[in-house]
Amino acid sequence: MEVAAGAEAEPLLPPRSWRARRVFWRAGARSAAEDGAGADNDLYINQAIVFIEDAIQYRSINHRVDSKSLWLYRWYYSRTCQWILSLTITISLALAFIEKPSSLTVTSDVRYRLPAWNPPCGLTESIELLCFLVFMVDVSVKSYLVGWEEFWKNKWLMAYILTLIVSLTDWIVSLSFLCTEDVRIRRILRPFFLLQNSSMMKKTLKSINSTLPEMASVVLLLAVHLSLFTMFAMLLFARTKLFAKFSFFCVFLSSNTGIPGHALDGQQDKEWMVYFRNLPDSLTSLLVLLTTANNPDVMIPAYSKNRAYSIFFILFTVLGNLFLMNLLTAIIYNQFRGYLLKSVQSSLFRRRLGIRAAFEVLSSLKEAPANAQQSYVNVGALQQVLQRVEMDSRCKQAIMRSLKVCSCDQLSAAQFQKLFEELDKDAIRQHPPSPDYQSRFMQKMQFAFGHPYFGYLGNVVALANIVSICVVLVMDADKQPSERDDFFLGAINCFFILYYLLEMLLKILAMGLKRYLSYPSNRFDGLLTVILLVLEIATFAVYGFPHPGWRPEFIGLLSLWDMVRLVNMLIVFRFLRIIPNMKFMALVVTTLLDLVKNLRAFAGILVVVFYAFAITGIMLFKGAVVPMGNISAVNTTYVNGTLQCGTYEQLEYWPNNFDDFAAAVVTLWDVMVVNNWQVFLEAFSRYSSPWAKIYFVAWWLISSVIWVNLFVALLLEKSETDCLF
Repeated sequence: MEVAAGAEAEPLLPPRSWRARRVFWRAGARSAAEDGAGADNDLYINQAIVFIEDAIQYRSINHRVDSKSLWLYRWYYSRTCQWILSLTITISLALAFIEKPSSLTVTSDVRYRLPAWNPPCGLTESIELLCFLVFMVDVSVKSYLVGWEEFWKNKWLMAYILTLIVSLTDWIVSLSFLCTEDVRIRRILRPFFLLQNSSMMKKTLKSINSTLPEMASVVLLLAVHLSLFTMFAMLLFARTKLFAKFSFFCVFLSSNTGIPGHALDGQQDKEWMVYFRNLPDSLTSLLVLLTTANNPDVMIPAYSKNRAYSIFFILFTVLGNLFLMNLLTAIIYNQFRGYLLKSVQSSLFRRRLGIRAAFEVLSSLKEAPANAQQSYVNVGALQQVLQRVEMDSRCKQAIMRSLKVCSCDQLSAAQFQKLFEELDKDAIRQHPPSPDYQSRFMQKMQFAFGHPYFGYLGNVVALANIVSICVVLVMDADKQPSERDDFFLGAINCFFILYYLLEMLLKILAMGLKRYLSYPSNRFDGLLTVILLVLEIATFAVYGFPHPGWRPEFIGLLSLWDMVRLVNMLIVFRFLRIIPNMKFMALVVTTLLDLVKNLRAFAGILVVVFYAFAITGIMLFKGAVVPMGNISAVNTTYVNGTLQCGTYEQLEYWPNNFDDFAAAVVTLWDVMVVNNWQVFLEAFSRYSSPWAKIYFVAWWLISSVIWVNLFVALLLEKSETDCLF
């Protein structure tokens, strides 16, 4: 069951909550006892099964425990139901790619993009309706299982219902307008379904929310810093009184010296004209400088007049970028320090609580001995429970073995808890044994080709293959396709692929197929070898064997050069096989993979924010960017018939727009990186409205400032946690 609001609020539940839950279970047991003595044991067994499964999955035990509710609870958390719910959420989010405006085009460039296929009215709406039905069943089951009292305390369930009501209302409005409306509120609400389905994402969001006051203080300090320096800049680089006289002088000097007048004129007040003409432009220029995206461009006009002007820009960058931005990182890290450790502690406590709850209900069985001082659980009852619990077979077998070793018939609470400590242990992977050859020759073969040095030899050969590909690519870099001879590259690829095949077969001979496949590196290596072999056979079947002057005409789906390039890319990718053989690199990769697993909730929140901002951007800027044919929108970037350097049009940023969902996601990513993000600020302000800057600045604050700093803080926290353990 999703964790109740009260349970999520505290990493460790107080004793009072424990006593309340215990009374809750006893009350459920007493109500069942009234139906007959025979029903008591069945109810206790079912309760123990559910509590143990809750412990395995780190779920809250605060839910209904009567017979019908227990059946519904297990059905809801079955793999099938959870798979259906996850698939429904994925489909709901993926609708943004195909519904109007559709992303089903080859390119997002407004100059070359063909009209996209848009689904007919009612197609995506029907899929949405099916998704809504699944969500309604989901929220109904959750609300029933937590109980009426907990339902009113759970803000997430209340928000879930409200989101469904708003979405269904918007869906009805959409159909009434025959799908012609541009604004659909339910699209922005879709990420909520992903967010509410993950207790870890909700816990992470709660931690981020607790960090906001400290972050707000630093952001406010940044705003004060930006505002003060903006005022200084407008005063420092104000338009001079001699500007008009100087312009006349430039025209006169130009007519007598031949120097272009606009070149002389621009040097006098270029800083004011380009960067500090008014308050919005001044704020934007310094805000972009805070990210160093326009450094040193913003400084050069003033610096070329007087080197003392550089002090202003250096002082602004040092205070804003080096001090305040890093102060924000420090505050976020300090707030998140211990976050992962507390999360682990909270999960382990829930597991202990679930195991203890199972012990309490099993100790109420009639087979359990009546002891006023201490409760015991019958071993036979526990074995009956374990047979029906859905858990990892390794853990189940280990617990059953421990029960067989134990000679006692009853288990105390400490013994019961100790049995389930097996759940906290990582599995030690056991590889199948190698074949036992009787032949002396086969034993020598097995020793030679199963030795690690044989793997090192394969790495050397793979490196030689990479070097040969690099040499050929460098030699053919400046050649035209008609001048290129693919014979040499095709021949060396054929040789190396045959060696890879031989290496794989010899390893299988030495290790046995099962042992060979038990190693992930071997599976990776073998899969790519088989794919390379299939591609090489297909190449020979279509274009023949390599020979001097091997440049056949295009045949089939791919040209010869395309197939050779695909083979070479797979060969380069196969070179990653060296990672397990280099201990430090393998340790780094293992840490990164472990980090990805631990930060899935954090990445999910980023997906939610990306999705919401992309849909909002489509609503605000869809169709705003027009191609060069619209002179009225483009001529503002012209100077004497040429495009201004550094503008959206001159840099050909046409694919970055908000005309569909996929293009919006890529555009937001480019802005988050903050390289040349001032280009987007200027372009969309010009194409749509000056207020467009608010949207991009908000995205920069959330993604580049807050999210990136959170990511750095969690990286440091993960490293510190690994050192502790």
